[in-house]
Amino acid sequence: MDTPTTLAFDGPGPWILFLPLIWAAVVLTVVTVLRRTVWRGGRPGPRQSDRGAVYGAHSPLAVLGRRFASGEIDEDEYWRRLSVLDEQFGRSLKDGAA
Repeated sequence: MDTPTTLAFDGPGPWILFLPLIWAAVVLTVVTVLRRTVWRGGRPGPRQSDRGAVYGAHSPLAVLGRRFASGEIDEDEYWRRLSVLDEQFGRSLKDGAA
């Protein structure tokens, strides 16, 4: 005599194939977030690269400071041009140092 089974379980079904896709999406998201934040590899971010153009040795502010120090421009011209550069680059000079 065959005893009927009361369990109607035919296996996990086709939805089990979605689990690897979900894990792949999680891993891809974690790697993407880490690459954008922690793993820069020494490359400067967008704000850091802009900062080098404004504050570097060949920046407009440094050139203006050298021209003032060498006597090419007077103090009034220095402050006038510095205020223009301050508006352009968004740098606030509270102490007046270039």
